[in-house]
Amino acid sequence: MVSEKEKMLNGDLYDAMDPQLVAERDRASELTRRYNRTAPDDDETRRRILEELFGSLGDECRVEPPFRCDYGYNVRVGENFYANFDCVVLDVCPVEIGRNCQLGPGVHVYTATHPLNAAERAAGPEYGEPVTIGDDVWVGGKAVVNPGVTIGDEAVVGSGAVVTEDVPAGVVVQGDPATVVKEIE
Repeated sequence: MVSEKEKMLNGDLYDAMDPQLVAERDRASELTRRYNRTAPDDDETRRRILEELFGSLGDECRVEPPFRCDYGYNVRVGENFYANFDCVVLDVCPVEIGRNCQLGPGVHVYTATHPLNAAERAAGPEYGEPVTIGDDVWVGGKAVVNPGVTIGDEAVVGSGAVVTEDVPAGVVVQGDPATVVKEIE
C-alpha cells in the first residue's frame, strides 16, 4: 500500500492530515521556530539547523529570519544561496534551487496545490508539483513562484511577479502573470 507521504512526493492526491505528515510538519515548524529565534551573528547554529531542516544545503548559504516551510526536507539549495527576510517555501514536492541564487524579501515558492473541482477540494485531498530554479537566478521581493514552474539559469524575476509558467534561461520576467520583458545579454 502506498503511504500518504509517497503520494505527496509523487504529486498524487494525498491526505495532508495523515499522522506521519502532521508530525513531519510539526518537526519543520519547530526547526524554523528555533532558526527564526537565532541571533544575527550565530552562523554556526543557523547552519546546523538548516542542515537538519533542508534536504541539502550548499556552502556559503544564508537565510534571513523569519523563514517558513512545510517540511524542509524537500528543499535543496546549491552553494552561495541567499534568501532575504520573510521567505516561504511550501515544499510538499521537491524545490530544487541552484547555485548563486538570490531570493528577495517576501518571496514565496509554492509546490502545494488543490483540485479545481469544488467537491474534490472540499473533501480535503491536495497534491503538489515540483519547482526548479536554475543557477544564478535572482527572484525579486514579493514574487510568487507557483507549483510546477521551472526557472532557467541566469533568469531574473521582477519584484511582485507571479510566475505561473516556466521561465526561459537568461531573461527578465515581471508582472502578473509574469511575462518576458527582455533578454539578458
